[in-house]
Amino acid sequence: MRVLHVITGLGAGGAEQQLRLLLRRLPICCDVVTLTNPGAVAAGIEADGTAVTCLGMRGNRDLAALPRLVELIRAGRYDIVHTHLYRACVYGRLAARLAGVRTVVATEHSLGERLIEGRPLTPGVRALYLATERLGSTTVAVSATVAARLRCWGVPGSRIRVVPNGIDAARFRFDPIARAAVRTRLELPAHALVVGGVGRLVPGKRFDVALRAVARLPGAHLVLAGDGPERSRLWRLAHRLGIAERVRLLGECGGAVGGGDGAGPGAGPDIPGLLSAMDVFVSPSAEESFGLAVLEALAAGLPVLHVTCPAIDELPAGQAPGAHRVRPGAESLAAALREPSSVPAGRRRAPVCEAVRRYDAARGADLLMDLYEDLHGRSAERTLTLRLPVLPAPANPARTPPKTPKTPKTPPKTTTRTKR
Repeated sequence: MRVLHVITGLGAGGAEQQLRLLLRRLPICCDVVTLTNPGAVAAGIEADGTAVTCLGMRGNRDLAALPRLVELIRAGRYDIVHTHLYRACVYGRLAARLAGVRTVVATEHSLGERLIEGRPLTPGVRALYLATERLGSTTVAVSATVAARLRCWGVPGSRIRVVPNGIDAARFRFDPIARAAVRTRLELPAHALVVGGVGRLVPGKRFDVALRAVARLPGAHLVLAGDGPERSRLWRLAHRLGIAERVRLLGECGGAVGGGDGAGPGAGPDIPGLLSAMDVFVSPSAEESFGLAVLEALAAGLPVLHVTCPAIDELPAGQAPGAHRVRPGAESLAAALREPSSVPAGRRRAPVCEAVRRYDAARGADLLMDLYEDLHGRSAERTLTLRLPVLPAPANPARTPPKTPKTPKTPPKTTTRTKR
């Protein structure tokens, strides 16, 4: 079985990292096409041994990318095309059908109530999504919350399969040596309360709430890992609040990250090291499709304050004892940060909880592989049915009396008359 994964870009991001995590665990031959931006994750995927091709798409309306993608799919003779993120789903589904691929899977990573991947859900965006969704075989939702949103949009429930995101918990295990090294590197006082967050710096993540909450806590520091269009605005807000010296905006981590001034590029710590340096993790976003960063923080043993997190909210109570839900707003977050339960005495780390084990990356890969085999098997059956001749159904001997064979007629005798 050969599978082609098509994704919009491969810069640092949750969907991009999820793809790399899956590729490491899928026991089949896979290739990757990125429509644009072959960033740090593309380099990592290639280092893992999977080929990555960039189409060099110049924008959402670069239609010249479509025939190139069709030709690439045909040349690869792929059994399944699997698309990720909005633009790749639109172009990838159409290209797969034009190339003659019968099995097309799409994973919906970032569908919110009002936004998809940070862009507003306009009627045009929704119409194009639904039109191309019909070209696919199955849409994978990363949570039951996303599956419910898809059904509300009009995607039939029979075409939706929930395959949660996965996590490599061992990678995020607390490391006291990394904690000391990262704090020294970022010039964070050894005993200061460090509040942290991870995610794209976009309005929907509401990291301005974290800034305003930390401003209410004298001596607390805030570390944010991630980049995006809100970075400059957040930095200006930190100056207005008078806490710029207590804020670190690090940019993309695991690759190029920001320097100590919160703006310039430079080399910095990776996410596991940053989580080791933090004391409490916050997720002030009011709208999430899964909440992978929260799980990573729990894997590091951190207490977590979140407004919403489907990965935790959909589980039975008690499976994530370190995660506490808070009301939206800076005042509520600041009040929660003041609670002794938010930061255990001595900054102790909690053991790995059931929620983290439940979302193990290997389990997600197994679920996806089951889906591939199911869809590929159905496609093979359809192909075989089309090729076989249609034969009449045999008669039922219990209901149809046997026919008596006809006695062949005796040919008439020929008589010869003799003239007299």
